[in-house]
Amino acid sequence: MFFLSKIVALLTQPLTWIVTLLSLALLLRNRNMLSRNLISVALAGLLVMGWQPVPDLILRELENQSAEIPPQADLTGYVGMVVLGGATEMGYVAQAHTQPLFNDAAERIIAPVIARHKNPHLRVLYTGGEGALIGHGPTEAQRAQVLFDNVAMAGKQVEYEASSRTTYENAVLTAQLPGVDIRQRWLLVTSAWHMPRSLAVFAKVGWNVTAYPVDFRTGPSTPWTEYSLREGVNKWQLVLHELVGQAAYRMTGRS
Repeated sequence: MFFLSKIVALLTQPLTWIVTLLSLALLLRNRNMLSRNLISVALAGLLVMGWQPVPDLILRELENQSAEIPPQADLTGYVGMVVLGGATEMGYVAQAHTQPLFNDAAERIIAPVIARHKNPHLRVLYTGGEGALIGHGPTEAQRAQVLFDNVAMAGKQVEYEASSRTTYENAVLTAQLPGVDIRQRWLLVTSAWHMPRSLAVFAKVGWNVTAYPVDFRTGPSTPWTEYSLREGVNKWQLVLHELVGQAAYRMTGRS
């Protein structure tokens, strides 16, 4: 399943489609009309990808499926937080540095630090192994520990699961940590756009979880003039990855 997910991740990258179309155009260069049409479709698709209101519309729908919980909320009814990895740079980058290194999803790792200031009773379970197909260096959990150890959340305040590579493995392997009772009330911390799939997977495994979405990428609306090829491609990749992931998990009975 892990290797299949990496293949799907490659196929859901919008630029993969553009490269495929341009490659076909090159192979069929002797057929002038078809080749020109393929190039035109590739260029048109690339230009459209930069217009952000369209991917934002889908991302907003994913994000709005879970209610946002304010950082100052009273969480006394919960035993702890399950935090999904994905907030740090890759292991091959982190192995060369001593400082914590974050990516665009840094809120995943910052949220439990903030929440525990008002709710120090919360257990924090951080789950994440090596998500790269061929990876080396510290695992996601080890990379996160660099931050937690430096904000006075060391020792038993944070427990780590460092073998999972997918959302399904996050749910299954974290449930096996010593002293974890998945029937108790837990908060699930992950990116808002990733929450619908994550919540369904954890519920399927048997966890009693409530969504604690972070890392929001959209607001109430997006100005129609907002355009960026880099941001647009990234957002389309998020959208396609999540939609395909949801479909694959349903088909395999994991959500």
